[in-house]
Amino acid sequence: MDVRLWTFIMVGISFALYIGVAIWSRAGSTRDFYVAGTGVSPLANGMATAADWMSAASFISMAGLISFMGYDGSVYLMGWTGGYVLLAMLLAPYLRKFGAYTVPEFVGQRYYSQVARVVAVACAIFVSFTYVSGQMRGVGIVFSRFLEVDVTVGVVIGMGIVFFYAVLGGMKGITYTQVAQYCVLIFAYMVPAIFLAVMLSGTFIPQLGFGGADPATGVFLLDKLDGLHQELGFTPYTDGTKSTIDVFFITAALMLGTAGLPHVIIRFYTVPRVRDARISAGWALLFIAILYTTAPAVAVFARANLLDTVAGQPYDAMPEWFSGWEDTGLITFDDKNGDGNIQYVGDAAENELTIDRDIMVLANPEISRLPNWVVGLVAAGGLAAALSTAAGLLLVISSAISHDLLKRAWKPDISEKGELLAARISAAFAVGVAGLLGIYPPGFVAQIVAFAFGLAASSFFPVIILGTFTRTMNREGAIAGMLSGITFTAAYIIYFRFVNPAADSPENWWFGISPEGIGTLGMLLNFAVAFTVSTLTPAPPAGINELIDRIRVPGTIKTGGRS
Repeated sequence: MDVRLWTFIMVGISFALYIGVAIWSRAGSTRDFYVAGTGVSPLANGMATAADWMSAASFISMAGLISFMGYDGSVYLMGWTGGYVLLAMLLAPYLRKFGAYTVPEFVGQRYYSQVARVVAVACAIFVSFTYVSGQMRGVGIVFSRFLEVDVTVGVVIGMGIVFFYAVLGGMKGITYTQVAQYCVLIFAYMVPAIFLAVMLSGTFIPQLGFGGADPATGVFLLDKLDGLHQELGFTPYTDGTKSTIDVFFITAALMLGTAGLPHVIIRFYTVPRVRDARISAGWALLFIAILYTTAPAVAVFARANLLDTVAGQPYDAMPEWFSGWEDTGLITFDDKNGDGNIQYVGDAAENELTIDRDIMVLANPEISRLPNWVVGLVAAGGLAAALSTAAGLLLVISSAISHDLLKRAWKPDISEKGELLAARISAAFAVGVAGLLGIYPPGFVAQIVAFAFGLAASSFFPVIILGTFTRTMNREGAIAGMLSGITFTAAYIIYFRFVNPAADSPENWWFGISPEGIGTLGMLLNFAVAFTVSTLTPAPPAGINELIDRIRVPGTIKTGGRS
C-alpha cells in the first residue's frame, strides 16, 4: 500500500478512537466539563498532562529546530522539561488544594477582586490563542502533505475533530481522549526513532544512537555532522551561536512559562486529592522524558539523512517525498546557477534550497525510506500531539469566558445548565478563531509556542507564586504586575517579529535578549511592579492571610463551595 492509503488508515483508526472515547466520557455537569469531576487517577492524569503539554511544537517542530540549530536548540529541551519540575514542586499541590476550577478563579479569589479576575481572563485568552495557532498550523501541515489537501482544508478538518470532543466532552472527554492520544503520539515518535537508531548507529536505543557511530565507517554521527556542516558552509552542528544571556533568558522563559500555562495548571484540579496532584506531575514528567530524551537523536538522524540525500545531488534525481513536500510549499528549490544540482549550503547568497523546519520529523521516515506504514503512523502521531494540546487550550478559553466572566462576574445567578451551554458555545467560538490563526499563522510552530510560553511567564507565573507564598501582595500589585508584564512582552515580540522584522537581530535586541526569551524580562518587570505597587497601596484583608496559611498547611480548604 502507498503512503497516502496507510495515512488514511492510521489517521482514521486514531480519530475513531478519539471520538469513541469522547462519546463514552462526555460531560454531564459543569464539574465534569471544567475539571472532569475531580475523579481522574494520577497515572491517567499524568498521561493526559503529557499529551496536553507535548504539543505540535514537541512532536513536529522541536526536533526540526534542533536539526537546524544544533547546540542552540538545547534551550527548548532544558526549558520545557525543567519547567515541569518547577511546576510539580512549587505550584501543582497548592493550586489543587485551593480547589479553583481555573487560574483566573484563583486570581480573583486570592486577590479579592473582580478586576483581577477579568485581567487574568484576558491574559489566559491571549496566551491560549497564541499557543493554539501553532497547534492548528501543525494540523494543517500534516494534512496538506499526507492527505494531499490544501493547508486550509487540513485546518478545517482538524477544527471539526477538536470541536466534536472538546465541546461534547469538556475536560472529562478531553482527559481520556488525551490518554489515548499520548499512546498514539509516543508510539508514533519512538517507532521511527528506533528504526533509524538501528540503521545509523547499530543500536535500537535512540538515546544511545545519538552519540553512536556509523556501523559502516566507525565515524561518530556528531563528528560526521560537524564535518558535513563545515564542508557546506554551516556552523558546526555541536557549536552554539547564541549568546550566553540569550540562552539563559530563553531557557528561563520556557521553564517559567511551563509553570504558568493555564491549560497545564488546570489539569491538576482534575485529581481527587492534593497528594495526587504532585504524583500526577511526576508521572507526567516521566512520560514527557521518553519523547524529550529521544528528540536530540531524531534531530541528528534527520539532519544526517537530509544532507546525505539532497546536498549536491541532481534535482531531477530527487525521490518522490521531495516533490510531495514541494507541492505543499514547505520545500522550495531555486536553481541559481542553472547546473541542475541542489546547492544546499550555509551561504545565503548561494543556497538554493529552502526547507521549513516544521517538516523534519514528518519527512524523516520518507527520507530514510522506512516502510510506508511508519510514515502513516508518524502522521497520526503528529495529529495526536497537535489536537490534544489544542483541545486543552480551547477548554481554557471556554472556561475563562463561561465560568470566570459569565458565572463569576456578569451573571452569577445563571443555572448550571445555562453555564454548561455557554461553555460549549464559547468552545465553538474558540475553535473558529483558532482555525483562522492556523490558516494565517504568525510564524512556525515552535516559534509561536515559545512566544506563548514567554507571555505565560510574564503574566501568570509571578501572580501565582506571589499569591501562594506571600501575605503582603494585594490586588493592586497583582493587577499592575500582570498588565505590565504581558504588555511589555507582547509589545517586544510584536515589534521585532511583525512591525519591524528587519531589526530582529542581536545587535538591536535589548541586552541581547531575543523575542523568544523576552518573557523572562517581562516576568522580572511583573515582580518589580507588583512589589512596588503593593507597598504603596493598602494591605490585603486579614482573611487573605488565613487563606494562604490554609493553602500551605496540610488539611482541607474550601473555596467557592468546593474542597
